[in-house]
Amino acid sequence: MATSIVIDAGHGGFDNGATYQGRREKDDVLRLALAVGELLNQRGFEVYYTRTTDEYASPYEKAQIANATGADYFVSLHRNSSPNPNTYSGVQTLVYQENRVVNDIANAINSQLEEVGFKNLGIEERPGLVVLRRTNMPAVLVEVGFINTDADNQLFDEKFNEIADAIATGIQQGIQEAQGQRPRNYGVQVGLFQYESNALYLQEQLQDLGYTVQVRKEGPYYAVIVGIEPTLEMATSLQQRLREMGYDTLIVTV
Repeated sequence: MATSIVIDAGHGGFDNGATYQGRREKDDVLRLALAVGELLNQRGFEVYYTRTTDEYASPYEKAQIANATGADYFVSLHRNSSPNPNTYSGVQTLVYQENRVVNDIANAINSQLEEVGFKNLGIEERPGLVVLRRTNMPAVLVEVGFINTDADNQLFDEKFNEIADAIATGIQQGIQEAQGQRPRNYGVQVGLFQYESNALYLQEQLQDLGYTVQVRKEGPYYAVIVGIEPTLEMATSLQQRLREMGYDTLIVTV
């Protein structure tokens, strides 16, 4: 039996979502949801949608729609926004509560989108979001760039097909990883902070040096992890370089 996935295009109908200079979140994510769903269908997944047109359903109704399908996974697509335009940039994936399955899917999606050109803002727990709390299956919500940041919109428009493929690939890889169908990747933890702001500051410093860096919630702390290495040997080599830079390091799976 094929693995089944519900793809949710956020907002819809009278609910535009975030807007910026005439651009509406509901339009961006519907177009993206349909593209991602088609790619997943081509890869052998059974795909359901919470909407395929510009119509409104409440988050609770969307969760009910998803649950009624009996699908294995749920992926909601959104665009982020900030109080002031052109302040923040990047992709972030939200989960109800971190665990092995949703972390595998979220990390894979974020990593694939980072390859397209987005800054990877990591994973964040959002237990108050209805579509994450009320769905019966593992669920993630992907914020695909900031709709009120010009650079993110340019990337969204110019690399739309690559973005859709990155999300589909991330979903597929994450599911395979969660199901134990391929080895996990390795990273090097270089910091563990009580305050997220400190972790984000170190992330930015290391990204400026050209490293792939993510911030991951670890209980009450925020871990800064460098690299997504396919082998332990490559992670060990990265660890040595980071140690020579003065960091206390720990190899972890990502």
